[in-house]
Amino acid sequence: MQVGVHMGYQNLTGLPDYEFFRLQTHLMVEAEAMGFDFAAAVEHHFTDYAACPDPIQALSWVAAKTKTIKLMAAAVILPWNDPLRVVEKASMLDSLSEGRVILGMGRGAARREFNGFREDIADSREMFDEAAIIIMNGLETGFVEADTKHYKQPRVEVRPRPYNWTRDRMLMVSMSPSSAEVAADYGLKALRFSQGEWEVSMPEINAYRSTFEAKHGKKAPPFVISDFVVCVDTEEEVAEYTDNFFAKQFHQVATHYEWGAEHFKNMPSYATYVHLGDAMAAAGGPEKAYKGYIGGNLIGTPEQLLEKDAMRKAAVGDYDIIANFSYGGMTYEQAYGQMKRFAEKVMPGLKADARVMA
Repeated sequence: MQVGVHMGYQNLTGLPDYEFFRLQTHLMVEAEAMGFDFAAAVEHHFTDYAACPDPIQALSWVAAKTKTIKLMAAAVILPWNDPLRVVEKASMLDSLSEGRVILGMGRGAARREFNGFREDIADSREMFDEAAIIIMNGLETGFVEADTKHYKQPRVEVRPRPYNWTRDRMLMVSMSPSSAEVAADYGLKALRFSQGEWEVSMPEINAYRSTFEAKHGKKAPPFVISDFVVCVDTEEEVAEYTDNFFAKQFHQVATHYEWGAEHFKNMPSYATYVHLGDAMAAAGGPEKAYKGYIGGNLIGTPEQLLEKDAMRKAAVGDYDIIANFSYGGMTYEQAYGQMKRFAEKVMPGLKADARVMA
């Protein structure tokens, strides 16, 4: 297993953004010293839910201060970015970091962000599918061109020229049946966020694996799980961190994505968000529903986290992980403490069957 950190930039601390953003980004530098395999950053816009508008730019700062940690954009949201610029920025960061970049791609799910970019969320499936092909081909060949419904691009050469790019170094957020199908069809590693009991997701995961193998003649790679993690020493602290921080983050995610909103019901490709909204309503709202939501994430003492990992592996098989230790208004010191404790007491057990990620 490969283990990384995933910075979400959820500013509920009261700090000014310019200070909060630097502190959060510095945690990715600390991750290398702690032995994590990669540092990942999100892309989100306009609110304190997750204020990182350009993960590649954030990772450029991390690249300058580190030597070995892999740099994962998790993920660049393709409908909000020009495909040519994604190829150029990924290639430039990869050159500067000596081949450490892993490009994650997503299609987005928050209507408020699509509105801010003057795009229609209903077009996200088509826009992602078209842009992903353009980007993959651009990184693999060094040339970008397109003549699709949403993208018209004359053939241009990318400089600095992309080097040693294969689809093993790209991944795709796959949180719906249609996304899992596209990821398998394109030959991409899948990234999934923990949003409930993993048994519920197994039909999608198994379909991804079987389609991948049928399309590409080889076993699907282990997928990447993004977890919100509580890693503290006592059960009393587990309850404190869960109620003080995880509940706030759950409310943020449910509000940001408008789980259960009517507009999702007219878009089959967002069926997951309809299901999550229905489950939340049945539980009585986000403040009560979060206790079910944490079942899919890694919440507990170090010993409990290792037990949960073993149970998860039994259900889903091999996976890699990017862990979010900072959310819900935690201080820098609290997030750093969680990371260090996880690195020292949990990560050695997780990495007992370590594999090398491209």
